[in-house]
Amino acid sequence: MTFAEIRANVRAKRWIPMLHGVYALVTGEPTPEMWRRAALLFIRGPAVLSHATAAAVLKLPGGSDKGPLHVTVPYGSSARGCAQVIVHRSRAFEHLALRGTDPPVTSKAHTLVDLAVEAPSAREAMRLLTAGATQAHVPGERVRAALEVRRPRRYRRALVAAAKLLVDGVESVLEAWYADDVELAHGLPIGTRQVARIVEGRRRAEDIEYPMPCGVLTVRLDGWRTHANRRTARVDRARDNAAELEGRARLTFGYEEVKDASCAVAAAVATRLRQLGWEGEFIRCTACL
Repeated sequence: MTFAEIRANVRAKRWIPMLHGVYALVTGEPTPEMWRRAALLFIRGPAVLSHATAAAVLKLPGGSDKGPLHVTVPYGSSARGCAQVIVHRSRAFEHLALRGTDPPVTSKAHTLVDLAVEAPSAREAMRLLTAGATQAHVPGERVRAALEVRRPRRYRRALVAAAKLLVDGVESVLEAWYADDVELAHGLPIGTRQVARIVEGRRRAEDIEYPMPCGVLTVRLDGWRTHANRRTARVDRARDNAAELEGRARLTFGYEEVKDASCAVAAAVATRLRQLGWEGEFIRCTACL
């Protein structure tokens, strides 16, 4: 087509200019899906949707269709962004894309790593990675593999620690919050996750246990969504009784305490651990001060 024909269609409002050289051949407001496709067409050469844009496609925490679109291109690409498109470059480009998707996007693990690296602090990066992976059911091994391929410089140690928590058994957003904001933020020992216990002849899993010189502390994290029926309440009472008979100390916390009062939760756990022989140092985090 000639430039004159393109201009005529735009003047007639049959086409909508989106990005330089990219037009929507429809009338009306372009949809988020159209903007994502436009961003990929705007970039000359290989590109995948990434960061918050990919998270929106994959329905991950942190996804957004507002603001600039994010795309990742191979390292060394001459692609340039604009006000509506932010271009990221990666040496591991060939490993990033989720296979069989249209439009092409980074995988869930790599998308979560991208979002975590852009967090304002290492602690927030850990929270984003652990909570996002548990909510999206991304296995810890995949997160760890993504970190090995990418090897991000920013927050690397914190993100590797978060991946280890996922591999070691963090299975819910509540557990991720506890690991980040209670254990790591306050210098508590890292507990053993998903410990098998026999309760009334059946195998049950305790969320976290701390073996100490003078006994074992069991910490149970009860989210109201999964502990709001009689059957679950009956199982929890049986687990309490089994712990009492075995001489195990136990503490129970819910969403409200862990999310809104993590420092108080950490202080309670530290007090009980000291009673059981823990000699570590309790660290006051920035929220404690």
